[in-house]
Amino acid sequence: MKKGCRHLGIIGLCAVVFFTSYSNQIYQVQATKKDDLKQQNEEDQDKLDDLDDQVNELEDEQQDIDAQIQTLSNEIAELMASISLLEEEIEAKKAQIEQAKIDLAEAQQVEQTQYEAMKVRVKAMYESGETSLLDIIFSSSSMQDMLNKADYVEKMHEYDKKMLTNYKIARQNVEDLKENLEIEESELEEAQEGLQEEMDSVEEARAELEAISADYAVQISKARQQAEIYKSQIKQRNAQIKQIEAEEERKRKEEEERRRKEEEERRRKEEEAKKNNTNSNDSSNNSSNNSSTTTQKPAATAAVDTSSIMAANGSAKGKEIAAYACGFVGNPYVAGGTSLTNGADCSGFTQSVFKAYGYSLPRNSTSQRSVGREVSYAEAEPGDIICYPGHVAIYIGNGKIVHASSAKTGIKISNALYRDILCVRRVV
Repeated sequence: MKKGCRHLGIIGLCAVVFFTSYSNQIYQVQATKKDDLKQQNEEDQDKLDDLDDQVNELEDEQQDIDAQIQTLSNEIAELMASISLLEEEIEAKKAQIEQAKIDLAEAQQVEQTQYEAMKVRVKAMYESGETSLLDIIFSSSSMQDMLNKADYVEKMHEYDKKMLTNYKIARQNVEDLKENLEIEESELEEAQEGLQEEMDSVEEARAELEAISADYAVQISKARQQAEIYKSQIKQRNAQIKQIEAEEERKRKEEEERRRKEEEERRRKEEEAKKNNTNSNDSSNNSSNNSSTTTQKPAATAAVDTSSIMAANGSAKGKEIAAYACGFVGNPYVAGGTSLTNGADCSGFTQSVFKAYGYSLPRNSTSQRSVGREVSYAEAEPGDIICYPGHVAIYIGNGKIVHASSAKTGIKISNALYRDILCVRRVV
């Protein structure tokens, strides 16, 4: 009968190993895919950050270009105003030149009229015989008459000479004014041409800057479009990651339930096999078990793969405690209990596990929050105590814990982040 019992145990252990290996393969495939998605997200996030920096730089440069364009636009406006003023001045100079031409023509006409009058007087004097001052003197009837004629002739000559000089001066002034006005007009036209060339140059520079600004706008638009693509990809991958995690959680629960049922079935078969033993063997076995309970730590019964625990970072004693605690997975939860085999609550479970290795812990979960020393969750190692509000568990590595969960699920393995963590305590 003992041989049959051992066969049943071996068969159960093989089944557990098979299903555990199969489940681990599934988890590894899912974990690999999730890690790939996270890695792709990190790469896209880096690209997205680079694009954000690029957009910020382009926007800053575009603002500088737009500021230069505005400055050039202001210069163009000032040049246009200056050209407009020059055009008005040129038109005024042209009007002044036209008036000077009219004044010059009038002065020339007056001069010509004066000249004609002088010719008439000279001709009249010639025809009357008064061709010289001696003729006037000798033709005088008296001294008084001679003096009067001589004075008249002298005054006529002085008048003509004066009038001719005045008209010459007036005409010269008009000619000088006309010439000066034409010079000023030419200078204004040259200034206008210079301003027009300067404005053409500024407009060309502004056009070049506007083209650069437009190119920046195109680059910014393309960068933002690419950023939206990266954001969409990251969002899709996050959804896939959540779906994978949900599937992992579902499979984990299914695996825990399967293990629980297998353990119950295994124990049931063991109990049936034990019942077939002789009374003397039962008494001997019971006596041996009672003795071991008082002198040795309870024997772990669950077949849980602890290779990942032993391969994790941490102290050897902590990993040994974590692996030992996993041996009671599937055993019942009993409120107020401290038995690893017959039932324990969360703090009773941690207390009894550590007691088996010579460590004394307080009885309740609140008191256990102050044992040992505190470490961060990122530093957690197998054998550390994870403290939750009203609950405690033993960390086994790889983001997992073993704990007396509830009356419905008993002692089981769970995700360490299934609830908010208050603190992590290291006793070992």
